[in-house]
Amino acid sequence: MPKPAQPFITQQQAELRERLPFSDRQDFEDATRGLIARRVPSAVTAEGGRTVWDNDTYAFLRGEAPDTVNPSLWRQSQLVAEQGLFEVVEGIYQVRGLDLSNITFVEGDTGVVVIDPLISTETAAAALALYREHRGERPVTGVVYTHSHVDHFGGVKGVTTQEDVDAGRVPVIAPEGFTEHAVAENVYAGTAMGRRAAYMYGAALARGPQGAVGAGLGQTTSTGTVTLIPPTLDVTTTGQEETVDGVRMVFQMAPNTEAPAELLIHFPDFRALCTAEDATHTLHNLLTLRGAVVRDPHAWSHALTEAVDLFGEATDVAFASHHWPTWGQERVVAFLEIQRDLYGYLHDQSLRLINKGWTGTEIAEYLKLPPALENAWNTHGYYGSVSHNLKALYQRYMGWFDGNPAHLWQHPPVEAGKRYVEFMGGADAVVDKARGSFDAGDFRWTAEVLSHVVFAEPDHAAARELLADTLEQLGYGAENGTWRNFYLSGTTELREGQFGTPTVTASADIVAALTPTMLFDALSIQIDGPRAWDENLTIDVHLTDADEHYRLRLANGVLSYTAASQKTAADVTLTSTVHALSELAVTGLTPEGLDRAGVRVEGDASALRRLTAVLDPGDQNFPIVTP
Repeated sequence: MPKPAQPFITQQQAELRERLPFSDRQDFEDATRGLIARRVPSAVTAEGGRTVWDNDTYAFLRGEAPDTVNPSLWRQSQLVAEQGLFEVVEGIYQVRGLDLSNITFVEGDTGVVVIDPLISTETAAAALALYREHRGERPVTGVVYTHSHVDHFGGVKGVTTQEDVDAGRVPVIAPEGFTEHAVAENVYAGTAMGRRAAYMYGAALARGPQGAVGAGLGQTTSTGTVTLIPPTLDVTTTGQEETVDGVRMVFQMAPNTEAPAELLIHFPDFRALCTAEDATHTLHNLLTLRGAVVRDPHAWSHALTEAVDLFGEATDVAFASHHWPTWGQERVVAFLEIQRDLYGYLHDQSLRLINKGWTGTEIAEYLKLPPALENAWNTHGYYGSVSHNLKALYQRYMGWFDGNPAHLWQHPPVEAGKRYVEFMGGADAVVDKARGSFDAGDFRWTAEVLSHVVFAEPDHAAARELLADTLEQLGYGAENGTWRNFYLSGTTELREGQFGTPTVTASADIVAALTPTMLFDALSIQIDGPRAWDENLTIDVHLTDADEHYRLRLANGVLSYTAASQKTAADVTLTSTVHALSELAVTGLTPEGLDRAGVRVEGDASALRRLTAVLDPGDQNFPIVTP
């Protein structure tokens, strides 16, 4: 059962209510401006009746924040939970509050161009239905993906079909490199990222003042069907202009900002700018807590400078793939500039301190934002945070090692935990001392020492209980929505045991978009090295429609591949099309899977069984706060 906030957290919340400018209601005006209609009820279900989204579960977000929620995060959650169809300007409409992200509809001559169709087909279809209910049965005449994260493309088959795209009726536009990055992120380390995302978005948490209140960027992720239709038109250069169904779009390339493949869109006929995810009403992640490649705030800051230079004078409204728009030319420019300065300041000041010998944890603890940035609501760390972003910056430039040789070869958590606990007088003594730290409100230290006990003695009930209580208090105090969810999810694991991963982004459509070499890479990642030490086999792959040949070789525990011509025969040869080969990632290398995919096998089929025998797929439910 959840417990109340401790006096130290209650005091922190009271101080924040006094210090922060809660009387500023501009964001609330903007978040509800242009409301046409809400979806009532908001729940969206999948086939079979399973609920994949229900914004009504956040109806408790009213009035003043309780002591169990940081009042700044409570305010942000109230804003992000606003749900419905909104007019941005005449001809541009958004459905917000129906997934983690927003979906945008831009009306053309005969239909509507869809920007960023959410995570799930079910939520995207519900959003399109809400739009059509109030704007008419307009066909979808184009789709734009602003970037390569799943919450901006996964629901595409809820708004259009592969058949319409293949027939040329619906172009799909995306930044250059989109497919490679979209697929790689959700397949290569997708299992681990998905598992940590379950903690990041509070998958196991009950909605309420002592549980999930939102993730800062959006309330949470939908859990429906993830799909992908590869782009038919790449945007490759800034200034590239495309017209779809009479809708003129001028693109700005923004690679290596919030995503490795990202673009911004200016609509000159509407004097509107879509900032994708490069300018939202929060400090974003340089390194998301679910895991990813560290993002480049230097490129991010420069992209926002370029957006101001290119479009600032010709823009009366800026809208994004999350949150609510900003209206007025001067307000738009000021918003973009403060977001630019936010990422630029973190980058430049972090490097300044790195070059003075500071470590990542030191920079994260002591570097503060200037007052002009700190006092703007849109710079607060509801999704990213100054603390973990600065550690990410250190990682980007310097790596994991802080230069102290004492940290060069540390014990892993279980072995370190055993030694710490022994040094501190045993598990019971550590727990007794930790109770004193808990009672003194030193929750950060309490969590650190108790984590050692739990890793040293996972069944120590008193340590687990007190660590759960400690993480709960840290969650109550967190301004950052994903920090809160991680802390409270850790509490759930300690109190109730492991829980599942509800959203699996490595869906059939994403896997089907793997190129042959990406499929080989995905297989190589799954090789259980020690089990494969003594294996030695070769597989030839012939792709008839692409006229491509590959040789795969498993030796020394490594699966390698090459397209070079070979002088020797392989153990087994697979003849396939590119599409059929990618299906093997779903059907598997079993005889049944090969037959279902239509792959012809010649030679020693036992080589495939030997390869399959050493594959070790990831665990979607691994523990995080326990060994």
